[in-house]
Amino acid sequence: MIHPVAAFDRIGEENAFAVLARATQLSAQGRDIINLGIGQPDFKTPEHIVEAAIKALRDGHHGYTPAAGILETREAVCRRTHAMTGVEVSPDNVMIMPGGKPTMYAAIRMLGEPGADILYPDPGFPIYRSMIEHVGANPVAVPVREENGFAFSAEETLSLITPQTRLLILNSPANPTGGVTPKSEIDRLVAGLADHPHVVILSDEIYDVMTYDGESHTSLLTYPELRDRLIVLNGWSKTWAMTGWRMGWSIWPDDLIGYVRKLAVNCWSCVNAPSQFAGIAAIDGPQESVDEMLAAFDRRRTLVTDRLNTLPGISCVLPKGAFYAFPNISGTGWKAKPLASALLEKAGVALIGGPDFGILGEGYIRVSCANSEANIDAAITRLGDFLETEKN
Repeated sequence: MIHPVAAFDRIGEENAFAVLARATQLSAQGRDIINLGIGQPDFKTPEHIVEAAIKALRDGHHGYTPAAGILETREAVCRRTHAMTGVEVSPDNVMIMPGGKPTMYAAIRMLGEPGADILYPDPGFPIYRSMIEHVGANPVAVPVREENGFAFSAEETLSLITPQTRLLILNSPANPTGGVTPKSEIDRLVAGLADHPHVVILSDEIYDVMTYDGESHTSLLTYPELRDRLIVLNGWSKTWAMTGWRMGWSIWPDDLIGYVRKLAVNCWSCVNAPSQFAGIAAIDGPQESVDEMLAAFDRRRTLVTDRLNTLPGISCVLPKGAFYAFPNISGTGWKAKPLASALLEKAGVALIGGPDFGILGEGYIRVSCANSEANIDAAITRLGDFLETEKN
């Protein structure tokens, strides 16, 4: 028998991909499946971005690029960061990454080891905990509660920090809850972090443009006192509907950028050249398609919430960010994962059970708004019909 090292037994899954695979399998069998599970915009990448990649290929950009990314791509990230936050960032502190997950892996790999604590949001993106456990560090859940509008609490977060804490992971706007943490709460957190200078912060800001109802995203970059220990994760996947391009970026402090560059050299070498030219076009080109997509997500989140709140046993907080809703289904009498599984197999609706995002996810399901309003409406009708049939 071949036995990988024990660390590989500690790697978890992102169940959204398993649900997608099962939904695809059922569709291939002729089943009518509505997918509200996957966290992927249902829009095509804008044409000018696609054309930029094609032009790069035709111009002969077929070779290796610098491990940190093409300078022009990193400079585009700096322009975008300044436009969004007012903060000047040097391209020397920017890494172009093959998606968002490599930044999570790099930060956790760099700071996590047996005996170290790493704080992460729960419910939250499942790869945080998976990678923490993989490197042998101790995962410490930071509760994200419905009664707080799914914003994290500065007081509760700070109370969990110990001398063993090496890394604090934050995510706002948030997956899976759609929560947006207000600036006042972030101010309190940053003030409290002054007492814990040994803690590095990883701020996952991949949904930064996706806020609604007058809410705005507060980047941790706007706090100069954190810059020497702050890693910011962002990318092209959500904002420009480029999930399959595997294009992310991250901003690193001076003391860590050299380490992540060396990790890139050892792991993925570099990000492919034509995608990086597409990334420049996305940032510098017209943004009307982004505005249209955000307007659609705004309408859909309201539709999802309004419809779900008509169903017995279900209540849903109106999400303030991202493109997810996180309804409370505890009143239905179902556990979350069995309900999600039954809905896919019996009703043809793909959703993700809350426990796939953490221990505190029980009693919730994640609904993605990345589908048409007609499909969302039909899916929630099926959900209601299923609950009524099962009750009888």
